[in-house]
Parts: sequence; C-alpha cells; structure tokens
Amino acid sequence: MAEVDYYKELGVEKGASKEHIRKAYRKLALKYHPDHAQGDKAAEEKFKKISEAYAVLSDDEKRKQYDTFGTEGFRQRFSQEDIFRGFDMGDVLRDFGFGGRGGRFSFNAGSPFGGASAGRPPMRGGDLEYELGLTVAEVADGASKTVSFQHGDRKETITVKIPKGMIDGKKLRLAGKGESSPYGGPAGDLYVKARVLPDAIYTVEGVDLFITREIRISEAILGTRLSIPVLGGKQVSLKIPPGTRHKTRMRLAGHGLPVMNSTKRGDLFVHIHTAMPSELTSDQKKLIEQLSEAGL
Repeated sequence: MAEVDYYKELGVEKGASKEHIRKAYRKLALKYHPDHAQGDKAAEEKFKKISEAYAVLSDDEKRKQYDTFGTEGFRQRFSQEDIFRGFDMGDVLRDFGFGGRGGRFSFNAGSPFGGASAGRPPMRGGDLEYELGLTVAEVADGASKTVSFQHGDRKETITVKIPKGMIDGKKLRLAGKGESSPYGGPAGDLYVKARVLPDAIYTVEGVDLFITREIRISEAILGTRLSIPVLGGKQVSLKIPPGTRHKTRMRLAGHGLPVMNSTKRGDLFVHIHTAMPSELTSDQKKLIEQLSEAGL
C-alpha cells in the first residue's frame, strides 16, 4: 500500500493545531465537495482523501498512532471503518451548509464512501513480546515459569507452561494476553520468546550440545575411554580410538536437546583436545627422546 501523508493531504505542518487542521479541512471540503464539483471524479476522490485525513488528524488517539507508526503501521492497526468510527461526517458537512448525509456519498457502519469495509471486526489490540531466560535443563525437560510483564498501566503475572525443546528464539503464543484494543476489538497476543542461558557444562547451538574434553599425548596415541556427562545427570563412556588427532569432534547421537513437538533429539558433540605439556620432567624428556629415536 502506498504511503499516505495525511498532513500533506490537508496542506498543514505535522505540528499543526487541531483548529488549524479543522480550518484547512473546511477550506478544502468546500472546494472539493461533490455538490460543488459536479461530476468531477478527481474532485470526488480528493474529497475522500481529505475527509480520511481529517478523520485521523482530528482525533487525538488516531493522530498519535499515525505519528508513531506511519502509514503502514497505522493501516495494520486501523481499518477504514476504524478510521471513521466516532467521526460525525454528517455534522461536519451540515456545518458547511451541505446535506446531512454528505450529498452523493453514503455513510454506513461508521465508514463513509460506500460499504466496502462495513461489517469488518473492530481493530484488535497490539501484540506484546516477552523474552524468557531458560536453563538447558528447562529446555530439555520442560518447565512451568512465572512471567510478569507490564500490561498497559498495570503489571500482570501469569504462569506459562514451557514445552520440551523450546530452544533459543522459539516463541509461544498466548492468545488475548496482549494489549487491549482502544476501540472495543479483541486484545492482541503475548509472545513468549525463549533465550537459552549460558551453561557451565555445555555450549548450545539449536538442539545440539557441545562439550570439550582434554586427553594426554599418550592417550591420544594409545587410545582411552572418557566419561561424558549427558542430560539427566547421567554419564556415558566414550571410546577414544588410538591415534585420535587434536581437535577431533566425536558425536553422541540423540544426546542433545529434544526437538519441540517431536520425538526427535539433537546430538552431543565432544571436542577432543590433546593437552601439550609446557614443561617436561627429566624422565619424561628421556622417554620422548627415546620415542624420537624410535621414529615417533
């Protein structure tokens, strides 16, 4: 939808007073009213535009919404019916000496210029978003969380059931818990957005978990087994094969976070780092020298 500048339509500055706006509209309405511009389609279209502009700018709340959100945001919040709700066009036109129903235009359901928008539901309230911090355990097992947020001029507290697998960025929609409609329509929705908190054991990427474990040079050469912590407080044994290289990544399938609304799970990846000693004892140095002489 093309941008509409209501101030430009009436030829006034953005900071114009209500009286200045009214005078500007009076002048333009007298010029473009269809009773004066007989059969001039361009004049009729202009009259519609200036009437819409005046309906918005003469109402404090609508003007505030328009100034705040611009044309696109305003149109998302206000239908054509909403724009003319509470605006007595007939009374304004009688003040100009025209007929109470606006000449050849029709007025119905609070929306002038035909009934295309008649019967549309009133504008709904705005949506709210709340960012909720969750631990890895809460993402893994689900949780009930108490959420407190500002709702207009009051504080509201509700309990939210967090499903398993609500990873970073996932949202829950709570219908009707958003902002109230200023025009009697339904309330907006509240969206609870998950933010996974830093964990002492794991790094989290989506539904996958990552952990780093160090092994000695001898263990990298000969192989070993590591005890790896997994979700639920358990440990699993991970076999490190002989000759494992530094920074090798090993995968424990299905030991990651659950996929929301699914039976699937992510994986746990173990990064193997080979520890390099900064100093050697005399015995260790002799052994390394022997390995070197043996071709290792």
